[in-house]
Amino acid sequence: MNSLEIRRYDMLVRVRDFGAAHAERFAPDSLAAQAFTIVAQAVASLSEHAIRQISGHGSARQATTTRAVARRALRGQLDTIARTAHAIGLDTPGVAQRFRIPRSGDFPLLAAARAFATDAAPLAAEFIAHALPPDFIVALHTGIAEFEAAIGEQEDGKMQHIAARAGIGEALATGLAAVRRLDAIVPNAFREEPLAVAGWRRARHVEYRRAAHKPDASTPAVAAADVAAAT
Repeated sequence: MNSLEIRRYDMLVRVRDFGAAHAERFAPDSLAAQAFTIVAQAVASLSEHAIRQISGHGSARQATTTRAVARRALRGQLDTIARTAHAIGLDTPGVAQRFRIPRSGDFPLLAAARAFATDAAPLAAEFIAHALPPDFIVALHTGIAEFEAAIGEQEDGKMQHIAARAGIGEALATGLAAVRRLDAIVPNAFREEPLAVAGWRRARHVEYRRAAHKPDASTPAVAAADVAAAT
C-alpha cells in the first residue's frame, strides 16, 4: 500500500475500534452496526491483500534475479553451440547459418534455443567430436525449461501483486463508503455527547501530508480528489 492508503487503513482501524467500543449503542440490525461490520471486514481484507502484495512483489523481485541467471546460462549454452557450429561449418558449409543467436529479447532467445536443440540433433556426433558433452542437447533442454520456469515465476509474482493492488482498492472503497454513512449516523446518535462526537472525528480523520517539494501542475487536483475521497 502507498502512504495515503496506509493512512486510510489506519483510519479504518480506528473506526472499527470506535464501533467496537460503542457497540452497545447500536442495535445489531441497525445501519450503524452494519456499517461498522463492513469497516471491520474491510480492515481484515486490507491486511490480507497487503500481505499478498508484499509477497507478490518479493516473489517477482526474486524471480527477476533467477530469470537473469537462467538467461545468462542459456545464452552461454547457445554461444557454445554456435561457436562449435562455425567449426563444423569448415567441413559442412551452411551449418553455421543455422545457429544464429538473436541480439535481444527473451522469447526470441527461447525460440532460438528450441531451434538449436532441433537442428543440433542430426549433427550431435559432429558437435560431440568437437568436445561438447555427450548430453549437450539434454542440457540445452534443461536450460530452456529453467528459463521458462523463471519467466513463469516472475509473471506469477507480478499477477499476485496486481491482484492484491486491485483488492486493496476495492476494500478501501467499500470501507470508506461505510465511513461516509457513519459520518451521518454517529454524530446523530451521540448528539448529546460532545466528547463521543470528538472521539469519532479523531477516529475517522485522515491526515493529508503535503509533499515538501513543489508539486507539478497536475498534483493539486489529484491531492484534492484523494482528500475528498478520504473525508
